[in-house]
Amino acid sequence: MAYNKRNYYQTIIDIQEVVAPLRLKSGLSYKEIFWQHVYPRWRMSYRTFHTYMGIPAKRLLKEMEQESAKQLSLFD
Repeated sequence: MAYNKRNYYQTIIDIQEVVAPLRLKSGLSYKEIFWQHVYPRWRMSYRTFHTYMGIPAKRLLKEMEQESAKQLSLFD
């Protein structure tokens, strides 16, 4: 589990960037990609993997960064 939302979304983006080219080029199924490439590195369940594939992490991270840019800072 991630320490905060930013790290959580970044982890999801990392996983999605590994999966997308393999899915398109080699035509492997999600199950094969999970067991050969994702599980050895991140050690998550197959259900969590499917959940991560359905999260629009890039969009959510971008929205979160835009919100934090609007936030006033105490020490600037």
